[in-house]
Amino acid sequence: MTLDTTAAAAAADAPSSEADASDAVRPLLSDAGEPSSAEELDARYAPYARRDAYGVMGRGPLAPTEAARLALAAAVLVPLRFVAGMLVLLLYYLVCRVCTLFADADEGRPRLAGWRRKAVLRSGCALSRAMLFVFGFYWIRETDKRLPNAEVSDVDVTSMAIFMIFLVRNWAHEQTQDVNQNQPEELGRPGAIVSNHVSYVDILYHMSASFPSFVAKESVSRLPLVGLISKCLGCIFVQRESKSSDSKGVSGAVTERVLEVCKDKNTPMMLLFPEGTTTNGDYLLPFKTGAFLASAPVQPVILRYPYRRFSPAWDSMDGARHVFLLLCQFVNYMEVVRLPVYYPSEKEKGDPKLYANNVRKLIAMEGNLVLSNLGLADKRVYHAALSGSSLPGAQHEKDD
Repeated sequence: MTLDTTAAAAAADAPSSEADASDAVRPLLSDAGEPSSAEELDARYAPYARRDAYGVMGRGPLAPTEAARLALAAAVLVPLRFVAGMLVLLLYYLVCRVCTLFADADEGRPRLAGWRRKAVLRSGCALSRAMLFVFGFYWIRETDKRLPNAEVSDVDVTSMAIFMIFLVRNWAHEQTQDVNQNQPEELGRPGAIVSNHVSYVDILYHMSASFPSFVAKESVSRLPLVGLISKCLGCIFVQRESKSSDSKGVSGAVTERVLEVCKDKNTPMMLLFPEGTTTNGDYLLPFKTGAFLASAPVQPVILRYPYRRFSPAWDSMDGARHVFLLLCQFVNYMEVVRLPVYYPSEKEKGDPKLYANNVRKLIAMEGNLVLSNLGLADKRVYHAALSGSSLPGAQHEKDD
């Protein structure tokens, strides 16, 4: 489906008044002073504040019934899910190990083609969905606005057996219809998926849907099991703290890969989170321009995580505790909205900041998200305040 860039740009400009209003109330750390209460702190850093039953940093007081439910889940549900998750991870590692045997490599990245690529691709999609099932995402509600008269579809399974049968019978066909289906060839294939960033679960969903590559820390490539998998995904590995991998170098690598995707249909699309960090899912932070420097079309995707007790949003909490509480929740929910591929206008091609800002406004409008101009440096200040530590000068630190 072709998206009229003129209409898209006009639609993107529609919420500009809300954006300006949101930007106008940004807390200026140098002038606002120290917050007098936890409520004021949460209000000042609203995009990162948790509002679920587990409170700040997941350590809030629990009602007796909630504590009992948590204890029961920790004793029964967590061990079962942990074992199942490790089996899924190990199975995919073995698939990747077999498929990379005697395969050519380019700078540590296996060059997979033919049956090797198909095996890695199809098993990766299927097992990523299986991992989501292990985490309690039994239903995923998807709305595809790329298609006319798009309707919401629910993936509803009642047992792992039924779910795996469904995958075996249908996934191979579905996988051939990736995010660029029905797009006119003359307009070009989208080079990247751009999505709001709420949780590490975001990556699992995108792997199950389109199996893209993404940017990861260089240390990920050396992790047991995950390291080989990330290489098969074609990830771009960077060192945030290294001067040799500054933002300019990372942006250059991303631009090069996006252009490669546009030219070679066998190259997996890039998955990019232009915000650069996670939020609580209600806000949209400023977009970095790395995903838009290539002036290639992008596929916008919006993720939401409705919840009742524990929010899957990964914010203001250490990773181990978040995974534990997520596994303790019997059912987790996810909603996905796929927007039409965004083709930049000539003006946007010449101005990556304008391109990024227009896509951001479009995602905010379609996803009913509040625009905020806070960034990673503000998030670090907020986390430091929650933990009672000081972070001198963090408010002036440049975002990664």
